[in-house]
Amino acid sequence: MPDAERSALWRRRLHEAEAGLTRYLVSLGDQPQLAEWFALQGEIFADLPDGAAPSAQWQRLFFRGQALMERFLVRHYGEQVLAAWAASNAEVHRTVEPDLGRGAADPIHRIARQAELYGSDYEFDDAQPPGPRHAALTITHCAIWDYREQARRSGVTITLASPCTYCTHALSANIRAKGFRPAHRLLSGPTGHGCHWEASAEEEADETTGAP
Repeated sequence: MPDAERSALWRRRLHEAEAGLTRYLVSLGDQPQLAEWFALQGEIFADLPDGAAPSAQWQRLFFRGQALMERFLVRHYGEQVLAAWAASNAEVHRTVEPDLGRGAADPIHRIARQAELYGSDYEFDDAQPPGPRHAALTITHCAIWDYREQARRSGVTITLASPCTYCTHALSANIRAKGFRPAHRLLSGPTGHGCHWEASAEEEADETTGAP
């Protein structure tokens, strides 16, 4: 992925998260927290890179922002609201993520591109190549874990014990926002932490599960 494309995806991810959290707070009508949220926004966007900055700078900005927003939500509302925040972010994602016309392959390729941002190892399902009705991939080594530990050692406060606590909600919500049914399972083995993701057309998912 070219560096300019990486920067653009980091910016889009930050936009989805920040706009999604604003949207979620509006839904709560929780006015007393607004002053703190405004201050937090200022902290998130401190030292904002310019548009031509290397992607590594946008990556640091995104990671700092994500960590700050997680801490804000968990401190005020608890981990149980992370799924609702992810769903709110996904509504922003529905609008800003381009529809490339590949059906189920679109959200799966977005997951692959996010994995690539961190240098994760992943592979598409060879048995069923990504298509309009079903697509799948496996992240064999999730480098988000590596990046989080590096950030923790450098003094960044990490609220969640596992990145999967939020990430599984977020990716599932994004797949649903694009009109497909998500499925995932977490993996752990010699290559470290990983996960398997699928996106299926609703009719196909119903045939597979036997659901009405």
